Amino acid sequence: MPDLTIEEMTEQDKTSPSPYLNIRSYGWVEFRNDQVVISTCKMRVYKFPFDIQSCNISFKSIMHSDEEIKLFYNKNNSEITEWSRESMRTQYEWLFVSMTVTSKTVNHFGFNQTMIVYTINMKRRSVLYIANFLLPILFFLCLDFASLLMSDTGGEKVGFKITILLAVTVMQLILNDILPSSSDNIPLIAVYCIGTFALMLLSLLETILVIYLIDKDASQDNEKEKTKCLIEGPEEKLTNLQTCYIGGISIVM
Repeated sequence: MPDLTIEEMTEQDKTSPSPYLNIRSYGWVEFRNDQVVISTCKMRVYKFPFDIQSCNISFKSIMHSDEEIKLFYNKNNSEITEWSRESMRTQYEWLFVSMTVTSKTVNHFGFNQTMIVYTINMKRRSVLYIANFLLPILFFLCLDFASLLMSDTGGEKVGFKITILLAVTVMQLILNDILPSSSDNIPLIAVYCIGTFALMLLSLLETILVIYLIDKDASQDNEKEKTKCLIEGPEEKLTNLQTCYIGGISIVM
């Protein structure tokens, strides 16, 4: 059998090869072997979860040149796409979009070899990410804005804002587990989370500043009242007592 291999394959298929051959009278030998291929694919997650990924599966010989082994393929991309879509039984997180095939010549061992490259285009299902991630963060931001209507005199407002801020932090940790660390650019969804976190942090700092100014103003008013009571003379105290005499009833404070 020809020594064909897949360039992107990371693990060897452990299933036993098919022992059956189809030999024609005119010399045509047909061999079919189904394999489970685990391959590598570079992810571009800048538009996550609305991204479209393209993964290659490249077939070539290991030791033989293109003069010894000639590889043929179906050049009709539409037919390959339809055949692949009909062969798929289930599609989970990824939706199959299309498949294209190209041929190129490589020189890895000092001689030319023909390589057939199948490019699989896939689209991520984004509905669950919108419902479970994007919308909750938006709701947290709306709750943070709604907390501006709460009173600044108590400490409940600060505690409420800190709780929302911690919830967004948990969502960022979940996002860190979802996104691959090999991405070159910062995804838009990460910018969205960072922007939301920054707005909530500024809102929390503004609330703390307002509460600090209110408490400082109240303490200054109390100091003024105490100072006013200390500098009052005997005549002013007598006048204050006379103002409390109503209807022949004397009120002594």
